[in-house]
Amino acid sequence: MNQFKKVAFYTLGCKLNFSETSTISRSFEDAGYGKVNFDDTPDIFVINTCSVTENADKKCRQLVKKAKKINPHSFIAIIGCFAQLKPKEIGSIPGVNIVLGANEKFNVIDHIESYNSEEVVISNESIKDTKEFIPAFSLGDRTRSFLKIQDGCDYFCTFCTIPLARGKSRNSSIENTVKEANKIGETDIKEVVLTGVNIGDFGQGGNENFFKLIQRLDEINTIDRFRISSIEPNLLSNEIIEFCLTKSKRFVPHFHIPLQVGNDRLLKAMRRKYDRELYKNRVETIKSKNSKTCIGVDVIVGFPGETDNDFLDTVNFIKDLDVSYLHVFTYSERANTTAIKLGDPVPMNVRKERSKQLHILSAKKKRAFYESNLGNTAIVLFENEENNGVMHGFTQNYVKVKTPYNPDLANTFCKIKMEEIDRDGVMKCTLITEVFAN
Repeated sequence: MNQFKKVAFYTLGCKLNFSETSTISRSFEDAGYGKVNFDDTPDIFVINTCSVTENADKKCRQLVKKAKKINPHSFIAIIGCFAQLKPKEIGSIPGVNIVLGANEKFNVIDHIESYNSEEVVISNESIKDTKEFIPAFSLGDRTRSFLKIQDGCDYFCTFCTIPLARGKSRNSSIENTVKEANKIGETDIKEVVLTGVNIGDFGQGGNENFFKLIQRLDEINTIDRFRISSIEPNLLSNEIIEFCLTKSKRFVPHFHIPLQVGNDRLLKAMRRKYDRELYKNRVETIKSKNSKTCIGVDVIVGFPGETDNDFLDTVNFIKDLDVSYLHVFTYSERANTTAIKLGDPVPMNVRKERSKQLHILSAKKKRAFYESNLGNTAIVLFENEENNGVMHGFTQNYVKVKTPYNPDLANTFCKIKMEEIDRDGVMKCTLITEVFAN
């Protein structure tokens, strides 16, 4: 075995990255390495990067610096999206030993064990050569797992680097995806979150598709809940909505649907594949099937050319939508994207002010959604963490609830009644059934 014995992992970015880091970490453990925390003086640090925002890039540099303070003699491997997009930039960071792009990140052990150089080793093929789908799922949080069902994207939205970082849309077969889900079902995990870059594109127009996949996953009786992480509005069909909200035994009433902006001119400039009307129709269709469904929304502020009136369009459009919360992103210029060529940048102070306004709107939407659930009963899956004497869990429709900590409730389903929204925006509840057999 390699001279290195202890390895630590740090993940930046999305649920997809977390699923991949978890899978890579298990391969290290299978190879005889000891997995430790970042602060436990590891011999090897593996940092899985994101490059959706500039902050993720800066965070990568900070982590390398921190790792070298913890163990100046450590070996540092940088993998993931930023490693694919900016390999030379990462390779120039003092302390980095290897940089692995999209094709090579799952072979990180081989690269570490064959390393015999004082120089930085960069393995970064053209993203056009990245065609294989590598399955992944997270373990470690015994309540839920992120299951990677799809990777890459064919959409090339003008603000986005993901197709450059992860390649074309691809996935495994339904049969193999179900096998991966069954592996999770053999553990004590109760909830699986389906994740990917563009999961609604599963099958890419072939004989298999996302709707057929969720129908098959719904038959797995060793997993109690499935949650869809994020799905494009143009790919969220009526049959998917109908199935999840009225026919499924395991899919919960919760959708996260990217909007980005509520202005048709900007949607076109972003190269999105829908308009306001289609988005509104998706929300109304969902609510007509189940009025208590939670709907999350991604929004970008400060896209090039966004005027005050354009931003007001977005604000007013969201105000009128029956949605539950927002994820707000401040637009940042990314190399090799079309958006930076559009000109007419929005000043950063204006972007920050617009972001603040949408965060306020999000808090109001979330409060209204929680208030609409007051007095209702629900099934909650409680998590194992104690926080100031309380424990948290989520209802099927993603209301976060809390109750006094009781280790016997961890990773169990409980029937509760939602009583009061606390100052921290979490729902206080009373237990109706302490352990609920789902």
